Amino acid sequence: MRAIGIILAGGNSKRMRELSEKRAVCAMPIAGSYRSIDFALSNMEWSHISKVAVLTQYNSRSLNEHLSSSKWWDFGRKQGGMFLFTPALTNESNSWYRGTADAIAQNLAFLKNSHEPYVVICSGDCVYKMDYNEVLKYHIDKKADITVVVREMPADTNVERYGTVIMDEDGRIREFEEKPIVAKSNTISCGIYVIRRRQLIELLEKAQEESRYDLVQDILIRYKDVKRIYGYPMKDYWSNIASVDDYFRTNMDFLRPEVRDYFFRQYPPVNSKVLDLPPAKFNTGVSVHNSLLAAGCIINGTVENSVLFQKVYVGNNCVIRNSIILNDVYIGDNTYIENCIVESRDTLQANAYFKGEDGVKIVVEKNARYIM
Repeated sequence: MRAIGIILAGGNSKRMRELSEKRAVCAMPIAGSYRSIDFALSNMEWSHISKVAVLTQYNSRSLNEHLSSSKWWDFGRKQGGMFLFTPALTNESNSWYRGTADAIAQNLAFLKNSHEPYVVICSGDCVYKMDYNEVLKYHIDKKADITVVVREMPADTNVERYGTVIMDEDGRIREFEEKPIVAKSNTISCGIYVIRRRQLIELLEKAQEESRYDLVQDILIRYKDVKRIYGYPMKDYWSNIASVDDYFRTNMDFLRPEVRDYFFRQYPPVNSKVLDLPPAKFNTGVSVHNSLLAAGCIINGTVENSVLFQKVYVGNNCVIRNSIILNDVYIGDNTYIENCIVESRDTLQANAYFKGEDGVKIVVEKNARYIM
């Protein structure tokens, strides 16, 4: 593909509450064995984009560990590859990324030293599969300056937390509002953009001169009446995990057969860093129903409608319902968990009781790990 990729992976979301205290949102575990950023990286690989920049910033240790080897996404190559960029003190800049446009602008050398004519920009906190070649073809056919991937959301969706767009019959975006108080449309921006590389450099340099730092507000919205900005409609599964409720719902979606089939069995696959762990072990007398269990789990109790990530130990007579248990959690005997997200590397002592009464409850225990 005649494009380079940029994945924006440096943001933080207060709506993720305790879950974002130890990791970037893009490093959040998904569907038992994946991280959120795996979906964007896999899309880049499938689209034959061989040169990808990942822009990290907030709490990036976990994300950097996950991306320590680029071979899992086939970016280990002599030409191109995966590049991780974090804020750095230079003669030109002495601050953290002040916005999405500023993050790219502080790494403008990556764009200037590349030769591909187009750039695909996307966020690392969305779960979806997409061939960016189709978006690029649409971009070229429409003779667009910028193409934004958009999606029509169900009528009951709270679209006010997204960027909403209104398009004309030709697909050109006529109105673009970022997080409107009252939305005029149910069509949202998915945070995926295609733009010509030289034009992006020009727009970013102008934004820098004017102390403008946001890609949406200071480029897309500001130039919507000047540049030819088109919307590419997306109809397949797409989810953003910027809040606890969204994160919980997205993982629970993988308990639906059609979602599992779409991501796990249909080409192309979603790639991730692989740990050498044994398969999940079910001891005598356990009961597991409609659940997703990752490698390294040991189950001794009852698990229903739940997602258990890698290396989770479930003690005797435990009951886990409608919950997400993150990596490396030890659950003591006779523990009851319902409608909860249990933070990774937690130790839940025996006879504990956790239930989310008014929404999803996040369980964070810092007990010493005693295995009796």
